[in-house]
Amino acid sequence: MQRALISGNLTLDYAGAEALNTICSNLSFSGKNVKKIVITSCEPNDGKSFVSIQIAVNMAQRGKRVLLVDADLRLSVMNAHYGIQLTGAGLGLAHYLSGQCQLEDAIYETSIQNVYLIPIGTDVQTPLSLISTPDFDHLIQAVGESFDFVVIDAPPIGLVIDAAEIAKSCDGSVLVLEYAKTHRRALAETKQQMERTGTPILGCILNKVSMDRLSTKKYYSYGGHYGYGKYGKYGKYGKYGKYSNEGYYRREKK
Repeated sequence: MQRALISGNLTLDYAGAEALNTICSNLSFSGKNVKKIVITSCEPNDGKSFVSIQIAVNMAQRGKRVLLVDADLRLSVMNAHYGIQLTGAGLGLAHYLSGQCQLEDAIYETSIQNVYLIPIGTDVQTPLSLISTPDFDHLIQAVGESFDFVVIDAPPIGLVIDAAEIAKSCDGSVLVLEYAKTHRRALAETKQQMERTGTPILGCILNKVSMDRLSTKKYYSYGGHYGYGKYGKYGKYGKYGKYSNEGYYRREKK
C-alpha cells in the first residue's frame, strides 16, 4: 500500500481537545450502523477540512481503523493545511472514479496510526459528473465494509450541490458553521438541502469560537487560530488561489 506523510500540525489546545472528544463520543453513540459520515459547511472557510481530519485522528486514537476521503474535488485545501506528501503516482479519488486505477491504488496508509487517506488525486472541472455516478456509491459502500469509520470531506453545500450527492451514499452528515458568520437563512437553506437527500443530519459544529465569549459547557467550540485565512481562501469556486501552480498534493520522488 502507498504511503502518505502528513507533516502539518494537528495539535489542539485543551479546550479544543475536550470539545473534539465530546463530538467524537456523540458520533460513536449515533448507532452502530452510522459509520460513513460526510462533513460539509454552509460557506467556504468555515473549517470543514480541519474538522474532518481532526475527527479522523480522534476516532483512530480510539482504536478504530479510519478512512479519510478528500472529496472536495473542486478546491481541496488539505495539502495547504497539512503538507501531505504521497508516494508513488499520486493517484486518488478522481482517478478511480474516471476508471484510471483500481480502488486499492487510491488508498494510502498515512503517517498517523490507524488513519488512511483517499486524496483527490487531481483537479476536476466537472466533479459532479463523477460523484453522481454509481461508481462513487460503490466506493463508499466498499470502504464502509473495510474500515471501522469513514470521514468524507465535501465541498460547502451552500455553494455547490456536491455534498448533497455525496450524502446519499452516507449514513449521516455533519454541518460545520463559523461562529458569528453564518446567516440564519443560509443555515435553513443548507439544512433543507441536506434533508432532501434522506441522510440524517447528525448535528452542527460551531467552529472558530472565542472561548472568552461562550462557555464550553454549552457549545462545542474549537479552532480559534486554526481558521482558513492563513492558508488561502475560496475565491471563484472551482479555481485555485495562491496554490494554483503547486498542485493539490506533493509527491515524493522515487
